[in-house]
Amino acid sequence: MIIVMGTFRVPVENIEAIRPMMAKVIAATLAEDGCIRYAYAQDVLDHELIHVAEKWRDKAALDAHFKAAHMKVWAQERAGLGLFERKIRVFETDEGVEV
Repeated sequence: MIIVMGTFRVPVENIEAIRPMMAKVIAATLAEDGCIRYAYAQDVLDHELIHVAEKWRDKAALDAHFKAAHMKVWAQERAGLGLFERKIRVFETDEGVEV
């Protein structure tokens, strides 16, 4: 099982503009084969900070995700919104471990 955890920042003035884009990429990603969990969450105290949490069946599913057409669209859409300080970490774990 693959766990992806991270954060990125969006200028506060662009948060409302990026919300529908995030909702669209979340819905498309959750429909991908091997995606178990895919979520973004705005930090309660730091309003420009977005938390990323993903769970994938295996590395092959995650690799396929990066090549998905909706991920290319997501990259294009967010490019003009000033996304910065993107920090993502990928962990491999045993299937029996709940995170």
